[in-house]
Amino acid sequence: MSESKPVADWTTGVEAISYQACASCHSLQYFRRAFCAACGAPDPVDKIAGGQGTVYATSLVLRAATPEAREHVPYNIVLIDTAEGFRMMAHGANDLVIGDKVTAQFKRFTGRLVPYFERTII
Repeated sequence: MSESKPVADWTTGVEAISYQACASCHSLQYFRRAFCAACGAPDPVDKIAGGQGTVYATSLVLRAATPEAREHVPYNIVLIDTAEGFRMMAHGANDLVIGDKVTAQFKRFTGRLVPYFERTII
């Protein structure tokens, strides 16, 4: 198994969302791994998402889990079905509802850069 350098994304402070595609079975996965979670093939290919998607689920947080998160309450945690075909969890505007078309921005949350989805302006 070869070691390829991962694509820089929001987890490393870059305004991008990366995902992986398996060359063997064509499955997509959001969390970076050294193998395909569907078929076990080594070295899935890193790709960058375009930042478009649809809200699959939403949960408005009214009670902070940590002292650092108190300044952000209320905040919305959303599941996004991306245009590329994978689902991801992220932060989102508080007024998002299931089915909304959204676009990724990036904001600071408790000192870290995170994907933040807002309704797509047409």
